Amino acid sequence: MWQGLLRGDGGKGDRIVPPTGYTAQLTLFSAGAMAFLAVFALALALATGRLADRWSAELAGSVTVRVSAPAAEQEARTQATMQILQTTPGAGAPRLLPQDEVAGLLAPWFGPEMPVDALPVPSLIDLPIDSRDFDAEGLRLRLEAEAPGAVLDDHTQWRRPLVSAAERLRVLGVISLLLIAAASASMITLAAKAALAANGQVIRVLRLIGARDITIATAFVRRFTQRAALGAAAGTLIGMAGIALLPDMDPAGGFLTGLGFHGWGWLAPLAIPVIAAIVGFLATRWAALKMLGAVR
Repeated sequence: MWQGLLRGDGGKGDRIVPPTGYTAQLTLFSAGAMAFLAVFALALALATGRLADRWSAELAGSVTVRVSAPAAEQEARTQATMQILQTTPGAGAPRLLPQDEVAGLLAPWFGPEMPVDALPVPSLIDLPIDSRDFDAEGLRLRLEAEAPGAVLDDHTQWRRPLVSAAERLRVLGVISLLLIAAASASMITLAAKAALAANGQVIRVLRLIGARDITIATAFVRRFTQRAALGAAAGTLIGMAGIALLPDMDPAGGFLTGLGFHGWGWLAPLAIPVIAAIVGFLATRWAALKMLGAVR
């Protein structure tokens, strides 16, 4: 059947399957709509993977040390902690966050007018990680022994739920693609059955003159596979254009940052029309052979 599908029939299939009609419109529209949705589901699945990698890399690239002490000892404890961090293997140069940066971090909770100087806010030190030699647990124990009040935060509590959420979104994207394929197969099957039922008289005449069921089925399969591929190609192009027109969320740092296709990722949606054609072929072939076998 694949050979007949690829060779074509020189228009003879139009005598069995009309090239126009509500079944043709239904197949084209459903394939296009599902392909359009598949583009966005695929973009979501790819973007969440990048998002998980980016969040994990950003949070794993540095650690934060919080120094809490009475006001009279705060400066001395902070300097002692800085000296320890400067001699930590695998770590870069520690940086004490100035008061304006600390106020910026607290602004979402306390507002921009909060007087940081009037509150017992601990000192925050940002420590970049330069190599694999960095031992977070060893540094945590050293701080407990040599710098009381200094607490190491390696962002594990932040990183784990963020990465987990992104992975779940990726799974949802894959599930959405599978549901879209199943819905497309169902609609194409219904359209093929409707076309077979509408052309029952033609099919009976073809059988009288010696046409085999596989020949009749091939005509339907060819027509509906072509319609599924054409509709999916149009929906894919529209979906890719919609993705390209999405606003750039990087300056805002929003959750949609990175949603879309990048580099070679733009080739991934081009597989959607091919998959739609395969789905159309399998669904129509099953429907045609089943109906032809039931109607004698």
